[in-house]
Amino acid sequence: MFEDIYSSAPGRALSGLLARPFISKAAGRFMDSRLSAPFIRPFIKKHRIDLSQAEQDRYKSFNAFFTRRLKKGARPVSSDASALVSPCDALLTAYDIGEESVFPIKGRTYSVKELLRDDALAEEFSGGRCLVFRLTPTDYHRYIFPCEGRITGFRHIPGVYHTVRPNALKNTHVFYENTREWTLMETPVFGKVLMMEVGALLVGRIVNTVKEGAFTRWQEKGWFEFGGSTIVLLLKKDACAFTLPLDTDSELPVKSGQVIGFRQIQKQ
Repeated sequence: MFEDIYSSAPGRALSGLLARPFISKAAGRFMDSRLSAPFIRPFIKKHRIDLSQAEQDRYKSFNAFFTRRLKKGARPVSSDASALVSPCDALLTAYDIGEESVFPIKGRTYSVKELLRDDALAEEFSGGRCLVFRLTPTDYHRYIFPCEGRITGFRHIPGVYHTVRPNALKNTHVFYENTREWTLMETPVFGKVLMMEVGALLVGRIVNTVKEGAFTRWQEKGWFEFGGSTIVLLLKKDACAFTLPLDTDSELPVKSGQVIGFRQIQKQ
């Protein structure tokens, strides 16, 4: 819908206005209101969304529908404490974090330092793995912790909202300009892990309900309101042995709670 404006110079100029936080906040208020309810059914029909797994099938606003909860058991998770699971429904791409702490995201190169705005913290993940989970409009937009542990740091980075769809990625440093929040976690299985939520055009809020203290395996962490969104997971070197064929050339569909790896067995 919105990604087409990035295909031309006038469109990109317009995107500069649309990307302003006050525009996104106004759109968010509209999506919270009953006035947005008539958009629900056309959206469901267009994207062929199956509501059979949702707790309910009637909603007072578009955001109430977009952030809908699923029935218990709709996203089964492993009971194995050594498992790392997907934090969300998404398309997953994995990248190595090289010596200079940079990696490509959809044809552009981004450094970990730009994402985190913390040089010392970025260095800690050098040699590790970066997992990029791109949520589409049809995905379930609530997300969970991928393992258990405790939060040791949290940061909100304000910015402007640009869409994360492909055409936009060719013309703007999307992740650098977007509002984002990262949570630093100390985990007994995978060591230090960082999870970042990235907002997009017309996403009024990234709603993180847990920002400090301990968290349990697969506990809900928060949700995205209307729009495209992305979660970035940073793992340190040799922290996880992946069970999925992850690479930099394709996006692998995953579901929230799906096992994507296990604790790496250290060589003696």
